[in-house]
Amino acid sequence: MWFENKVTSNKEAFLQKVRLICAKLGIEPDWLMFVMNSESGLNPAAYNPNGGASGLIQFMPDTAKGLGTTTEALRKMSNVAQLDYVYKYFYPYRGKMSSLYDLYLVTFFPAALGKPDSYVLQTSTLPAKVIADANPGIDLNHDDRITVGEFKRWIDLKKKVWG
Repeated sequence: MWFENKVTSNKEAFLQKVRLICAKLGIEPDWLMFVMNSESGLNPAAYNPNGGASGLIQFMPDTAKGLGTTTEALRKMSNVAQLDYVYKYFYPYRGKMSSLYDLYLVTFFPAALGKPDSYVLQTSTLPAKVIADANPGIDLNHDDRITVGEFKRWIDLKKKVWG
């Protein structure tokens, strides 16, 4: 499995649970490992002070609340325990994620799932520039907006680097 060498605690239990939840979600374990490595380096205690994202897939505070927990509680969980919330987060999208791109879009900006490559990541209350400014590495052409196509190219670049 991709990045399994980066799992530093509970390795066998963690990898077994990744396989189990991925089977239930109908996705490839490598995809989930890619997303978790990219978002947190597979560190369940990872924390981003810019917005408060926490954990394996960088749950936002409101997302954690919607899942019945907090980002603080998530950071205190073991990697294995936190996978229950990873599963709970992705569960509503099961059957709709048919690629690494889809899984990562659901993680990063769920409203973009199924949208064309030209779709700009934004909402009525969250302008494209705010999203691009918060994620300058994804705004590959530096035009203050991120499209689905640009997001996919960013993933492809990460895949190349990570080999």
